[in-house]
Amino acid sequence: MRPSVIAGAALVTALGVRIVRSRHRRFLHPDGRSFAGELEVWGLDTGAELIDRPARHDVTVRISKGVGTKPGRPDVLGLVVRVHGPERDFDLLLSTCGQGRLTRHLPAPRRSFDTLYGSILAYRTGTGDKIYLAARADGALGADLNGITAGRITLLAGNHPFGRVTFTGGPLPTRTDAALAFDPIRNTAADLHPTGTIHGTRALAYRVSQLWRGVRPATPAPDAVGRTALHH
Repeated sequence: MRPSVIAGAALVTALGVRIVRSRHRRFLHPDGRSFAGELEVWGLDTGAELIDRPARHDVTVRISKGVGTKPGRPDVLGLVVRVHGPERDFDLLLSTCGQGRLTRHLPAPRRSFDTLYGSILAYRTGTGDKIYLAARADGALGADLNGITAGRITLLAGNHPFGRVTFTGGPLPTRTDAALAFDPIRNTAADLHPTGTIHGTRALAYRVSQLWRGVRPATPAPDAVGRTALHH
């Protein structure tokens, strides 16, 4: 049997094992730690209330490794900030990316969590403008998930800082972390939401993945799914 066929079979087998295991855990970003925190917004002028209005919000933060490599080895790292709202949460999902004008819109493996995270694709605001959201760690987080106990993270719209997330306690219990089900399409706002075809396909992917691993998905939001898929 040719080496290419053997390699292909091994890849398919590994993928199958990963899917089966995801019945009880995340398929992507399986290794992570979650924290309670507070977001202090200073305010900008973007057309999105969450970014523009100075306020303080309770948040849940999750830091993770995309594939789940060993500590210190490169991986596409993830950062989620869930802003808790009175009616619906807002989920901002970011991943490590390049730091150049073009490369910051591409995922990039990193060894340390002390780096830049980006939305990769654009968000649309209430004024119809497109912006790219990002975050960077303030101070040391390190390269080992198990060593992260506290942290501060600055959020940016484009190149402009608009707020800072501060962890307010130690890591949340493992069962709490496992039950978290983020949805960057449905858990958004009419004046700040992802746009584009790629984001639109994620609406189904997140729903199926969460049902598969047995967690409660986000409350249905057909308007949110529609405005993302239709670029509105």
